[in-house]
Amino acid sequence: MADASARWSRYWDRQAGGYDRGMAAWDRKLFGDSRAWACGQASGEVLEVAVGTGLNLPHYPDDVTLTGIDLSDGMLELARARAGDGVTLRQADAHALPFDDASFDTVVCTLGLCAIPDPGVAIGEMVRVLRPGGRLILVDHVASTSRLARAAQWLLERVTVPLAGEHFLRRPLPMVQERGLEVERCERFKAGVVERLVARKS
Repeated sequence: MADASARWSRYWDRQAGGYDRGMAAWDRKLFGDSRAWACGQASGEVLEVAVGTGLNLPHYPDDVTLTGIDLSDGMLELARARAGDGVTLRQADAHALPFDDASFDTVVCTLGLCAIPDPGVAIGEMVRVLRPGGRLILVDHVASTSRLARAAQWLLERVTVPLAGEHFLRRPLPMVQERGLEVERCERFKAGVVERLVARKS
């Protein structure tokens, strides 16, 4: 896992400079208001996993205490330029979060689980660091509800998985349910390709 993490850290370092430009088009065409949707529901002490270049940072309420982690130092360098006072950013692996159990009131991950090598381990870590009653907020592209779209996603993965570690046929929801969280809200759109959910830890 360490070798894989190092490989993807280098990959995302190389992608950092063009990431915002590429994501702007996807946000307009596919994800819509999902960043504001996710961040606007965060409260208390918040952890964002896979914070990237910090595109979510302007969308958080002013009264949260925010920590963001990412595997890529190149991404984090750009995120620091966006971060205001009171935002802590650090390099870390989503598979082994460097925080004690029950450290956060909210954990947010948008468009990250599609590229994290083991999403089940990462979700387990997110749940571990959540306090009882805390909320996990996820947004990602997932396996479509359309058979034709799923076939296209399967074809895309033949290129994107080896090249960029990018998966299109994952779905975090069952992994969240397997870990005992209560799903409070779940919605899908764009032929079911985009799914966003809020789940609470008991």
